[in-house]
Amino acid sequence: MTTVLSDEIDVLAKAKHALGAEYAPTEDEEYMCRKQLDYFRQLLLEWKRLILSASAGTLQSLQDGPIREPDLNDRASSETDWGIELRTRDRQRKLIAKIESALRRIDEGEYGYCEVTGDPIGIRRLIARPIATMTVEAQEAHERREKISRDD
Repeated sequence: MTTVLSDEIDVLAKAKHALGAEYAPTEDEEYMCRKQLDYFRQLLLEWKRLILSASAGTLQSLQDGPIREPDLNDRASSETDWGIELRTRDRQRKLIAKIESALRRIDEGEYGYCEVTGDPIGIRRLIARPIATMTVEAQEAHERREKISRDD
């Protein structure tokens, strides 16, 4: 069974590795040129494929039967592991929705631009977080507003 450590960052790293080193977007190119958009589309599709593949393994394990540990402590430990695994899968389900949204933005010509300011998000940020929808500055402002409203 996988653990929480194989979260979206690890899966994204595997997706980048699967694409190979043939091409990587740079800031020297025209921003969101066809080559960059193709790269991000392939990266997002591979990321989604890897997540779905891992989810299928979890589903198969769940279908194989209930936890049958004879010792109560072992059973409790197994149930805790399953709870963590299911929370991870739920988080990845939400991540797939964000990946699909990013793919739609590529199709609509909006990918790579901040949904708040309209400014370019930046190649380095998109390489680190391909589903980003805001520039770093807009994201930080959003998080500050969110924190203030939570504190009230």
